[in-house]
Amino acid sequence: MEYDAVLSLEGQLDLAVETLLTGGIVAFPTDTIYGLGAVFDDTRAVRRIYQIKSRLPVKALPLIIADYRQLEDVARQINHAARCLMDAFWPGPLTLVLAKSDKVSADITGGLDTVAVRMPNHYVPLQLAKRTGRAICGTSANISGGRNLLSAGEIHDELGHGVDFVVTAGEAGSGEASTIVYAADEKPRIIRHGALSSEQLNKVCKIN
Repeated sequence: MEYDAVLSLEGQLDLAVETLLTGGIVAFPTDTIYGLGAVFDDTRAVRRIYQIKSRLPVKALPLIIADYRQLEDVARQINHAARCLMDAFWPGPLTLVLAKSDKVSADITGGLDTVAVRMPNHYVPLQLAKRTGRAICGTSANISGGRNLLSAGEIHDELGHGVDFVVTAGEAGSGEASTIVYAADEKPRIIRHGALSSEQLNKVCKIN
């Protein structure tokens, strides 16, 4: 694993983007916890994430996007309820499960016809997705089922040399994972409670 806290944030982002575009794995802070990323259309890198995390391949990986153009690359048939939730909570700690586009491989979705997508409220992951020009995987940077990691030091201690580069731009955000809402149809429902409460979501649209 490589990281250099002496480099400026912009210097670290340059190295992180280069790492991603050459098939590498990058850990980075988000508005919730540290994430582990690869560009979404690099199958070998995506499979490495499963290996690093000891994650079962049937468990889907969420994607991070920088803008709505990238959303169109990875999702389709976005309904009214999903749009309302995006307008209210993106960028922020909300992950939406949507119908996937044909560009998203089964390696990311665990064989499902849906994909989990988030637009975080944090400069680093937004810049990684923007500068690579594509969505990136944004799963938690930890061993699957383990505690959430909030610093570069914790990444080093737990994941060792499995990660190619770590952005050391301070600690991550709240420490609480994003709320996940299934929004592939007009009856959205919470499938993982997290940083956003059901009360907050229900102020925008009815959540089961």
